[in-house]
Amino acid sequence: MCAALETHSVIRPDLSERTALVTGSAKGVGRELLLELAECGASVAVHYRTSADEAEAVADEARERGAPEATTVQGDVADPDDVDAMFDAAEADLGTVDVLVNNVGPFAPRHWAEISFEEWNTVLQANVNGTYLCCKRALPGMREQEWGRIVNVGYSSSEKGLVNPKNAPYFIAKQGVLMFTRTLANDAQDDGITVNAVSPYVVENSDEFPDELPRGRPAGFDDVAQAVLFFLEEGSDYISGENIEVDGGWLPETI
Repeated sequence: MCAALETHSVIRPDLSERTALVTGSAKGVGRELLLELAECGASVAVHYRTSADEAEAVADEARERGAPEATTVQGDVADPDDVDAMFDAAEADLGTVDVLVNNVGPFAPRHWAEISFEEWNTVLQANVNGTYLCCKRALPGMREQEWGRIVNVGYSSSEKGLVNPKNAPYFIAKQGVLMFTRTLANDAQDDGITVNAVSPYVVENSDEFPDELPRGRPAGFDDVAQAVLFFLEEGSDYISGENIEVDGGWLPETI
């Protein structure tokens, strides 16, 4: 049994003049991150691929939680045309996207030899290509205004180099996300843009938990949100190309 999740007070930066887009924000971790940004005063774009009703509900809640404006944008983050349309819609309604959180990240938790090529490719495409495409589309606007914050969601196991035949494409994809994060941080270092990553281990909405968890519980949404919000603080503007592991100090047995 996991210990009861604790509720922490989250320190929130002032984003009242900013616009944020969180991919995969109609549900799960993405939803909670977007609502935290709304509470910071950001105008928000709720992204979804198929969950239109859920996205509209999140947009309504975001307004109630403090977002001056909220809109929904639809698309497959692994499709270049869809990504262009997503950003076009967000910019038309809210203006330049100042804050981008790349949260979309499907996985396939079975032995690599048991999954189809289509499943393998979907995991790699959405995690790696989706992050690449969204960053590439967001950067021109950020560079023009000389300010931007990108936070990519990784996975703690990938940062620690976990070798496991189960869920292999996800671990491989998240390694790619972290490498791209550091590459992009270097490329944008003189443009007023920071690019960082946040890597949870197990988060509270997971379908199942390992037998042992650090501190007897999974990460709460607020644990993950606090790490994301740290990178959005004005005082964090010299920190780029970094990764915060939100895993309670967990270390895999096989590395």
